[in-house]
Amino acid sequence: MKPQATLFTHQEELQYSQQVAGNPLSIGTGFEALSFKHDQFEGLMDPLVMIDHYTMNSPTFGAHPHAGMSALSILFEDSEGIFNNRDSLGNNIDLLPGDAYWLMAGSGAVHDEKPTKGSRTHGLQIFVNLPQHHKHDAPTSRHVSSQEMPIISGEGYRVRVVIGESNRTQGATSPALPFTALDAFVEGGGAYTHDVNSNQSLVIYTVSGDVNINLGDQEIQLPEQRAMAIQVGSTTQQLRLASPDKAHFVILQGTPIREPFIQKGPFVMSTIDELHQVTAAYEAGLLGAISE
Repeated sequence: MKPQATLFTHQEELQYSQQVAGNPLSIGTGFEALSFKHDQFEGLMDPLVMIDHYTMNSPTFGAHPHAGMSALSILFEDSEGIFNNRDSLGNNIDLLPGDAYWLMAGSGAVHDEKPTKGSRTHGLQIFVNLPQHHKHDAPTSRHVSSQEMPIISGEGYRVRVVIGESNRTQGATSPALPFTALDAFVEGGGAYTHDVNSNQSLVIYTVSGDVNINLGDQEIQLPEQRAMAIQVGSTTQQLRLASPDKAHFVILQGTPIREPFIQKGPFVMSTIDELHQVTAAYEAGLLGAISE
């Protein structure tokens, strides 16, 4: 795979990407996904690198490395059974429906995740970039059980605060840079309003149903299984999301890093030299191993 280089520049105004349809991705007989990549969003997806909306019902990837980024797994509540997560940090955790796991890979870690026999996992796999001065930090992680996640509910809406904060309701803190992930549901006629601080980047993805987005002077309908990115400049904004029927959607929010990076598969580094170095380190076994 050819490395992809990206440079984000500072933008002052409220900006919207095009609406993006993910690319179908199928691996073996047990993994199906819609894949969204940073280069589809006109530079507005920063600090995100990639999102996969997937279902997995059998082991697919095996042990694999990550470096220079964080890998966030969000399991939706309609998952079935157990999603086993192991990594070179010594973790061996059975994730349950609704759980989340954040692996801040930093200088490098080895990871494996798979559904146990008879299980079906439905969720998002999200790559979050790290700024250059954190790409060589020691790896760390956080498991967030669904029971830990605050739920914001009202007439016609229910929102799980997976990571971060919404409207002064604080969820778990990521082990990397500040980040918010909301797993939200609205019924027909219901709406959820989320306050967005200045200098933030948002990605909104509709898991099911159509979503009506109001932000600034824009009114946008985002169809099912489409994503769009929005960057907010120097003014705090109020984001309102509703649905003509009912919808399930995810909001991912972080501060843009605005640094060049090079991605090759699970590695997201600042320069081609760093990419070569971390690849060599992995091949030499220096990123650790998963205990059997």
